Amino acid sequence: MPIRYSFTWAIPADFDDLADIVFDAVRNGPSKYTEAQRAAWVPERRHGEDWAARLEGQVIAIARDGNRAVGFMSLAPEGYIDFAFIRPDAQGTGLFRRLFAMIEDKARSQNEPRLWTHASLMAEPAFAAMGFTVIERQVVPIGNEHFKRAMMEKPLTV
Repeated sequence: MPIRYSFTWAIPADFDDLADIVFDAVRNGPSKYTEAQRAAWVPERRHGEDWAARLEGQVIAIARDGNRAVGFMSLAPEGYIDFAFIRPDAQGTGLFRRLFAMIEDKARSQNEPRLWTHASLMAEPAFAAMGFTVIERQVVPIGNEHFKRAMMEKPLTV
């Protein structure tokens, strides 16, 4: 029987689930980063006031398999996609595309001229498939590690 996902907009009560998805995706999923880089990026499961403050003011699309949250994508002010994470066991199922469609529709309804993001090496191909192009290649430090990523954008025509 195929998996049937449900898609909704997240509320603050979902924030712990979002933290679990980030931790699972970064620490347990396939990666183009080393174990040391992954541990520096997400040393532990996020929680508390700092995590809630980071998500506050963002519109967050969330996917569930029954009661289990399996993926999410967030839209911050000025068309910035801050988070896009899918649990390892749900990757390759079309969730990214469906979550992105929700975010793109929301951005268009807010008359954003473009969507943009800082894509990890793992996320870059998925964003490229949605019509994003690389604006700039970057290397950013987190702790003692350095990460390659791409600043990407997609103009939105109204």
